[in-house]
This record gives sequence, structure tokens and C-alpha cells, in this order.
Amino acid sequence: MNFLIDECLHTSLVEVAVERGHEATHVTYRGLSGAQDWNLMAPIREGEFTFVTNNAKDFRRLYAQEDIHAGLVILIPNVPPIEQRELFDAALDDLMVAPGLINEALEVGIVEGDIQITRYDLPGV
Repeated sequence: MNFLIDECLHTSLVEVAVERGHEATHVTYRGLSGAQDWNLMAPIREGEFTFVTNNAKDFRRLYAQEDIHAGLVILIPNVPPIEQRELFDAALDDLMVAPGLINEALEVGIVEGDIQITRYDLPGV
């Protein structure tokens, strides 16, 4: 898969993806730091990126307007980089079992100390 990591998440997530055999880059590396969320959608579409963010509210809304997309990964809650890497690693494990996220979102969070993963259609069917 080809991931674009949002600036609200640590740049080390790029390395996590690359070590697992994926392509990845960070918003900062592409000169998009500070871009409004809606302005990221064109580069996401053009690069056919699966976008990884912590900004669930805004990107759920933006992705709900897309006819087709390469997927959205949401890491919640806002946690330090070491925990971000653990959550993203869990997302990558899930994607090994059920590859691809075409028109889907994958939310990875912590519930009562355990990692919980939820996958759903976005936009809803």
C-alpha cells in the first residue's frame, strides 16, 4: 500500500510502513505542512494514497464526499509517538489479513487498555 501520514502524527510512522514493505511519506516531506484538510484531498487522490490521520472528524466528513478512494486509517486517541507506532503497526497487521481499504476506513484505538480495530465503508453504502 501507499500511505500518506498526516502532520498530526509523528514522522516515524513512515519508517513503520516502509519496514513492513509498504510505500509511505509524510505530509511534511511533501511540503504540505499547514495545508487545510480539504486542500490535502487533491494530493491524496492524485497519489492514490491511503491517508493516515488522527483527525477523525474532519477526514470522515471529507472522505464521505469521495466517490472512490484508497482508504483512510484513523489512529485514536491522540497519543505519544511510541503508541502511535503501536497503533499503526496493529493497522498494518489487520491489512495483512484483509488487504486494501478501497472506500473503507480503518479506525484503530485503545479501549480499556486494549487495541481495538473497526473497519467500515466510507462513504456508507
